[in-house]
Amino acid sequence: MTEKDPADKSFDEKRHDQLTTAPRADEADAAPRVTVQKTDDGVTRIDVADTAAVRPGKPVRE
Repeated sequence: MTEKDPADKSFDEKRHDQLTTAPRADEADAAPRVTVQKTDDGVTRIDVADTAAVRPGKPVRE
């Protein structure tokens, strides 16, 4: 398999490569941690993704 020239890779490809090159890294390490929504009036909303393994704030005890 031939690797793309790093200059030709998209942001997402570069991000994936960077997050999965560590010795014990796996695909979950490259999963998106935030969601971005842009509205018609120009507002950008950034939220922690529901699938993020780690979330900000105090942990909830069950």
